[in-house]
Amino acid sequence: MTTTSVWSVDPRTGKQREQVAVEATPQEVDEAVQAAHAARGALADATVRAAFLRAAAALLDESATHVIEAADAETALGPGRLTGELARTTGQLRAFADAVDAGAYLDVRIDRADPTLSPPRPELRRYKIPLGVVAVYAASNFPLAFSVPGGDTASALAAGCPVVVKAHPDHPATSELCASLLRRAAVATGLPAEVVSVVHGFDAGLELIRHPLVAAAGFTGSIRGGRALFDAAAARPVPIPFHGELGSLNPVVVTPAAAAERAEEIGAGLAGSVTLGVGQFCVKPGLVLIPEGVDGDRVTGELTKALGETEPGVLLDHRMRENFVSGVRERAALPGVDAPVTPGSGGEHTVGAGYLTVWAGQLLEGGGYDVLLEECFGPVTVVVRYADQDEVGAVLGLLGGNLSATLQLSAAETEGAPGPAAELIGQVTGLAGRIVVNGWPTGVAVAPAQHHGGPYPAATSHSTSVGGTAIERWLRPVAYQSVPDALLPAELRESNPLGLPRQVTGG
Repeated sequence: MTTTSVWSVDPRTGKQREQVAVEATPQEVDEAVQAAHAARGALADATVRAAFLRAAAALLDESATHVIEAADAETALGPGRLTGELARTTGQLRAFADAVDAGAYLDVRIDRADPTLSPPRPELRRYKIPLGVVAVYAASNFPLAFSVPGGDTASALAAGCPVVVKAHPDHPATSELCASLLRRAAVATGLPAEVVSVVHGFDAGLELIRHPLVAAAGFTGSIRGGRALFDAAAARPVPIPFHGELGSLNPVVVTPAAAAERAEEIGAGLAGSVTLGVGQFCVKPGLVLIPEGVDGDRVTGELTKALGETEPGVLLDHRMRENFVSGVRERAALPGVDAPVTPGSGGEHTVGAGYLTVWAGQLLEGGGYDVLLEECFGPVTVVVRYADQDEVGAVLGLLGGNLSATLQLSAAETEGAPGPAAELIGQVTGLAGRIVVNGWPTGVAVAPAQHHGGPYPAATSHSTSVGGTAIERWLRPVAYQSVPDALLPAELRESNPLGLPRQVTGG
């Protein structure tokens, strides 16, 4: 049988660095899933799971120099960015360990029997159990926080689910290094190493989603790739949950009052958000509505200045670079579309930041402008100049689901009185999973109240992939009716031996 080599590639030069692995065969995918399935019981002890997650975080921190060096060599994201990303990654692992200790994620509910009700209520006790083996599809743009040791993996392990990660081809060496650290942490805390494993290759990813022992999947990537896996998950003889983050335009609306009040601040902030990480964030602002007139011109003037001073950057791989250059070229060629700062090729291995502009009236006419409403991965955004609130509403009405929506408001508009700002909040709430006011969507805090998801095509489910509630994706509820106390799981027994928080109804 022929094997396909998996190479680590330097995006700064396009040259192969080292052979890291070979693409997994169907048999190897099966072996990884079978081993993960066999390890489920070892994850049943919550105390051990929490210790494992903390040990994994500690090993990643201890190996920071090597991890950051490997990730930078494969992604060109730079030590500064990657240092922050590693801190985010280990912070996630520790946060989920804390969640396991607290136990609230089990959502224990007890309804006491009450024969006086009509109809009578039996004794009911409910909590959540892990689904089983989780397939994780790593992201290209976050080689740590949304990859092998990232949020999908951490939350699945916290739920008690073993994980098989399909590594992203842009950072295979980083993936293998991180997997080895997680497996070492597992063994050090008394767990089998097979609670985490990694496979490589496009075909391996398809085999993984179709494997009968895989119980759920998490994905971060493109609409095209995510939709194909989503459809495969639904087409299985036994369909499984597929939690995919697929892509987002992340619209921004600048009100006339905000432009009048702080145009230069908004223009500079927008430029920083668009170019952060060379425009490779899933919440990069891709469509910005700015009012016509002098104040709107001040916003775009500052945006032009800031983007014009931005140095060319390296994208994650040369395929993405080619897609960015061709995507910008297609959009810029549309009638009436201007490029005050021309985005595109910045050199043989780099791209230059920029933006395109179009009038809202043209965009609303349709006829070829739909491409402006599609995500273009890289340091570019589309500025739509609008005449009034009606045009803003009409443009927003063209959009599908988004991860975020941002409003730049004036001080008076933030006081909460009914008016156009409140109407805007209502409209964008129907479009996005996170609403930002007077900030920028890039920068998704890992916090209990965070939501990183949104209506399709931003995501395929209503769950979040960031924050404490991400654990809910890998659990299912079970209710026990009139079951004797001695036969109940420890989590539901009357004496509450595990000391779990619980909601009790009845005497």
